[in-house]
Amino acid sequence: MNALHMARTAYAPATGSVSSPRATEYNTFARVTRAMKAADGPAATAAALHDNRRLWTLLAAGVADAENALPADLRGGLFYLAEFTNQHTSRILNGDASTDVLVEINTAVMRGLRQQPAGAPG
Repeated sequence: MNALHMARTAYAPATGSVSSPRATEYNTFARVTRAMKAADGPAATAAALHDNRRLWTLLAAGVADAENALPADLRGGLFYLAEFTNQHTSRILNGDASTDVLVEINTAVMRGLRQQPAGAPG
């Protein structure tokens, strides 16, 4: 690459998009939820559930942080859903439940993320 080309492209607009944290959260929930819906066998279901459990574990850690700016009642509700998700995942893996309720929960969270005002904490 020559210096002239580097000079011309150094300050060119970035081609990748920058997502807000809320958009990143939404996209992560959407990806995990799609995987749970599309799972067509035990291995795919287990992989999707593992990703969903990891997502909810990270979310629980975030809302448990004392410096989290979300209202306390919302933080408590999300923490409860993380605990429920963990327990329900175990039931699914034992063959005692389906992924339907986890898909519903994730979809509700995605709706909430879409409805939040742009300047809201999160």
